[in-house]
Amino acid sequence: MPFNTHDIERDAFMLDGTFAFEGYDWWWHSFTGVNDRTGEEKQFFVEFFTCNPALGKDVPVLGQSPENRARHKRPSYLMVKAGCWGEGKCQLHRFFPWNKVRITDSVPFMVHIDDCTVSETILRGSVTVTEEQALDPGYMCGVGSMQWDLRIDKKIPFNVGYGASEPLRKAKAFEMYWHAEGMKSLYKGTVTLNGEHYTVTPGTSYGYADKNWGRNFTSPWVWLSSWSLISTRTGKRLENSVFDIGGGCPKIYGVPLKRKLLGAFLYEGTPYEFNFSKPWTGTKTVFRSKETGSEIFWYVVQENNNAVMTTRVRCRKKDMLLVNYEAPDGSKRHNRLWNGGNGVGLIRLYKKSSDGRRTLIDEIKADRIGCEYGEYR
Repeated sequence: MPFNTHDIERDAFMLDGTFAFEGYDWWWHSFTGVNDRTGEEKQFFVEFFTCNPALGKDVPVLGQSPENRARHKRPSYLMVKAGCWGEGKCQLHRFFPWNKVRITDSVPFMVHIDDCTVSETILRGSVTVTEEQALDPGYMCGVGSMQWDLRIDKKIPFNVGYGASEPLRKAKAFEMYWHAEGMKSLYKGTVTLNGEHYTVTPGTSYGYADKNWGRNFTSPWVWLSSWSLISTRTGKRLENSVFDIGGGCPKIYGVPLKRKLLGAFLYEGTPYEFNFSKPWTGTKTVFRSKETGSEIFWYVVQENNNAVMTTRVRCRKKDMLLVNYEAPDGSKRHNRLWNGGNGVGLIRLYKKSSDGRRTLIDEIKADRIGCEYGEYR
């Protein structure tokens, strides 16, 4: 199956069986808007995060609150996470109890609660966090408010193939699954952040939409993606191109597959995939991430039988967030998970001959890169 094959069944709600008692499932969205007053760009994110539905109460159970930590209570809720990167960056959380959540069992999926809705084509809702709420460690966020009303058009997917296929999903084989139904997505609508109004336009939204689910998270945690790309060879913007890289240390049946990443680059309509779950492709990956006082750096080399892709990305820490999640077992081991949407980088794509020689296809400048890096400490 080519990686740019759509499969909306993988976007369905996955917390059944053992994952209902110890599992999470989230739908992530990131996109760019323009301030109606100043004309300045801002990168936003919205996520619907679900956790442990079988443990649901008539109030959300916040696993990091002192009372619940003392009682070793596992979290159970739907959390709507929203915010932005760059100047005025923020991370805002709103929690709902399971008895008020409505999720369709059919395909395509839809999640609805109060004024918050997410589906394949709709993203709307609001979050407001008061100073009093932000003081509660269970909220794991800052103070502020954001409202959004958006339509989504998912143009190009990154389908990882067998690793998230139905047999492995039913077996709960992996500790963390990934599917990017919209690694290139067009968003249209409006956002209001702390009283400032923004317009989101499809062609300049630089949108992304993916999904993760499982029982725990990966460490290290790596993610890089963008379709804001310019060829240094021609000086032109690449209109039919997008790349996506993710992973770190996947676990299958509890066995860690160390230093593994999945990667895809659709370069002007030509697909290049670097997928360790397809051994016949000869995929090899080397990657490093580094934190300095002011920046996070990523360096990734991916290779298969026919191509090589090198990716160098950097993002200023002042534009990034330390994004917060708790695992379904109630632990919070990722406490320095850097998350941004303002990364910049350089990609080199090579054709590889049978004797291993490389021929440069293009060198590409990338910006507005969604990026993450973190390891357990």
